Amino acid sequence: MTAVLFDLDGVLTPTAVVHMHAWARLFTPVLDQHGVAPYSDADYFAFIDGKPRYDGVRSLLTSRGIDLPWGDPTDAPEAETVCGLGNRKNAVFTEVLRTEGVTPYPGSVALVDALIADGRRVAVVSSSRNAVPVLAAAGLTDRFPVVVDGLVAAARHLPGKPAPDTYLDAAAQLGVPAAQAVVVEDAESGVASGRAGDFGLVVGVDRGAGAETLIAHGADLVVDDLAELLEGSTSL
Repeated sequence: MTAVLFDLDGVLTPTAVVHMHAWARLFTPVLDQHGVAPYSDADYFAFIDGKPRYDGVRSLLTSRGIDLPWGDPTDAPEAETVCGLGNRKNAVFTEVLRTEGVTPYPGSVALVDALIADGRRVAVVSSSRNAVPVLAAAGLTDRFPVVVDGLVAAARHLPGKPAPDTYLDAAAQLGVPAAQAVVVEDAESGVASGRAGDFGLVVGVDRGAGAETLIAHGADLVVDDLAELLEGSTSL
């Protein structure tokens, strides 16, 4: 394996926790207003985690039988549209990131540094449109020459995860065929993306989705912390 493609939130940085809090603050009153089942952390993993923001909003609403107009990405956060709700959530996330910052997982940074030292190519593939500021806040920008995030995907008209297109795009930018690249993901949709792209190896990181779930959706192996791969990093 000559390249390793990392998801960001929940794999390199614990921003998933910030995202989870922001989604809960968004959907708790919205679902209550519609008189449907309340929001839970299980909803995050089943309908939101790993997907582009607006797709996550639509997926969760659909699970409750709520049909809102899609709207437009320029919609104000107060708008009762899919895009408006997504922008409302992003405003909360951005404020928390600005005020509190984010510290990357030590085990993940150690693995990335070991791979780079071993001559492997690395990239970040994230559905988030906040990937670049998150990498900067975590002090990881200089490690990743290629970042394919939600903004890049939109500009290039690439479908989001669980479609494999964003990962395939990153591999192409690194000049590596999918069969020689590893996908590292913590989300159901993410490991499914790696499997759909026929990547050489799909590694799941269990941050709450559950090892069995990640394997069922496409992971070849699952770890709790990427530091577990350090001793075997040269065999990836």
